[in-house]
Amino acid sequence: MTERQFPDMWVDPEDDPRDTGATPRGEKVVLAEYLDHFRMTFEMKCDGLDAEQLAQRSVPPSTMSLLGLVRHLAGVEHTWFRRFIEGHMELARLYKESDDRDFDFNGATPDDACVADAWESWRREVAHAREVYDKYDDLGVLVGPAGDESELREIVVHMVEEYARHCGHADLLRERIDGRTGQ
Repeated sequence: MTERQFPDMWVDPEDDPRDTGATPRGEKVVLAEYLDHFRMTFEMKCDGLDAEQLAQRSVPPSTMSLLGLVRHLAGVEHTWFRRFIEGHMELARLYKESDDRDFDFNGATPDDACVADAWESWRREVAHAREVYDKYDDLGVLVGPAGDESELREIVVHMVEEYARHCGHADLLRERIDGRTGQ
């Protein structure tokens, strides 16, 4: 492994995969780039950790962990893109139980199968969300169940906000685990 200039950060600035050098133009592209930037940032904050570290809780009484956030964000992607935008409200919500509304966090256990399932779900839902988003040219289109419609742009801005907020949580969780701070 090559020695890094800034070993306490995720990657050295010149190796940051989020910096493509391109300047996005147009509302649809800008929003997609911001969302993908935060998705990648979140994934980077979890990189290199084992199941025990990913499942490590923040501070009592919180059950928040990086693994719980992976599960939570998979559920957020699933809810907004499959259930709401595509109208498949009959689909069961990911990582939710009727008797435990925080099952995405409470069920995040330190075992390899749980970790693999969470990452597989998150990657599948992110890929699906990108496919759904690519189908639309007009971000002002109304999507969602009748009587509860929202503009597509509102949902995408909400997704950017959701990831930005949880990347902040991930910063603190990761720093607590091994001292690494984010970019």
